[in-house]
Amino acid sequence: MPKSKVRRKPAYTPPPQAAAAKTSGPSHPAYVGIMLGIGLLGLAWLVVNYLAGEKIPFMAELGGYNFLIGFGLVVIALLMTMKWR
Repeated sequence: MPKSKVRRKPAYTPPPQAAAAKTSGPSHPAYVGIMLGIGLLGLAWLVVNYLAGEKIPFMAELGGYNFLIGFGLVVIALLMTMKWR
């Protein structure tokens, strides 16, 4: 009985990429400082609001918006971490 021929597969060649993805380098060191500064500012705003919010005139006028400001700053810092490399 005759032997069947073995089919050889061609060597793998990766498909050509139409548009090369732009790779960015690491973030600027100032970005990290700004990100941490905004986060700590939001945390400090909340702590000062809890400890002495009634004694500081402009914070007393803001009332419940102090929580919005403090948590807003913290959320902005957390969103900045997604762009950090």
